[in-house]
Amino acid sequence: MSRTRRNFLTLTAAGVASLGTAGTAEAAQRITPLRVTTCVGTFEAVAAGPRNGRKVLLLHGFPELGREWDEQLRALAAAGYRAVAPDMRGYSPGVRPPEVEDYWLDYGVNDVVAIADALGWRKFDLVGHDWGAAVAWIAAARYAHRVRTLTAVSVPHLGAFAEALRVDPAQREASKYVDGFRRPTPIPETEILNSGKLTLRGVPQHKCDIYYERLSEPGALTAALNWYRANDFTGYEQRVALPTLFIASTEDPFVAPYGVQRTHDWVTGPYRLEVLDGIGHNVPEEAAETTSALLLSHLERF
Repeated sequence: MSRTRRNFLTLTAAGVASLGTAGTAEAAQRITPLRVTTCVGTFEAVAAGPRNGRKVLLLHGFPELGREWDEQLRALAAAGYRAVAPDMRGYSPGVRPPEVEDYWLDYGVNDVVAIADALGWRKFDLVGHDWGAAVAWIAAARYAHRVRTLTAVSVPHLGAFAEALRVDPAQREASKYVDGFRRPTPIPETEILNSGKLTLRGVPQHKCDIYYERLSEPGALTAALNWYRANDFTGYEQRVALPTLFIASTEDPFVAPYGVQRTHDWVTGPYRLEVLDGIGHNVPEEAAETTSALLLSHLERF
C-alpha cells in the first residue's frame, strides 16, 4: 500500500558507509566520464563509486543529460554503490538515429539492457526521472530478472498516466505542452534554440548551460523532441512486481495528482510513495539532498 510523506529527509553521516580517510572518500565520490559501447552505438555517461559496488543505473529526462544525477551519483558512491548515468538515445552523439520511430519507448528499454550488458552488470537497481522514469517503469516490468529495485521520479506508471490522460482534465491541461513539442521539425527546435539559453526551475544555471550546449549540436534537439513525437504513453500496462519507490512533488506543472495516486494499482511488489511539498518537476536537482536520502533508504531496504 502506498503512503504519502511530506517531510524532507536529511542525508546524515550515519546513512553513509565509512570510507576511511577523507582523501579516500573524496576519490570514491569523484564523478568521471564514461563511454559505454553497445550494439546500437556508444553512449556517453558519467559514473561514480567503486567498481565492485552494488550497481545502480540512472536515467535522465528532457532536456537534461546524465549530469542531472550528479548529487545522487556522489551520495551513492559515498555509500559504496557503483552508479552510472548515461546520456540517453538522441542525447548521446554516438546513438542519435534520425527517424522519429527510432525513439519509441521500446528502444529506450532495449538500451537499458544493452548498457547493462556492456557494463557487465547481471543485476542492477534502476532509477529514472521524466522520460527516464517512463523507460524505467517498462524495463522494471519487462526485465524483472535483471532489475533489483525501481525508483521512479515525477512520472507515474504509464498505465496510470495513460488513464489520467483519458479521464482527468487536470492532466490533459498539464500535458498541453506536449502538442507544442510534437510540431514538425524545425518549429519547436527553432523556438527553443533561439532563446539563447536554457533555464529550468531548481537547476543551477551552469548545468542548464551544459544541457543547452549539447542540445545545440546538429540533430540533438530534434532527437530529444522525437521522444515526444514518437510516443503516446499507451500500450504499457504490465505491472511492476519489484520493490518500487515513486517520488512525486506538489508543484510539478506537468504531472497532475490523478496519475500519481493511481500508480499503486500498477505495482504488485512493495511500494512506497513520497510526495515532496513545494518542489517542481526537476526533483533530482531541485531537491537533490532529499532525493538522495530517499533513494539510499530504498536501496538499503532491499
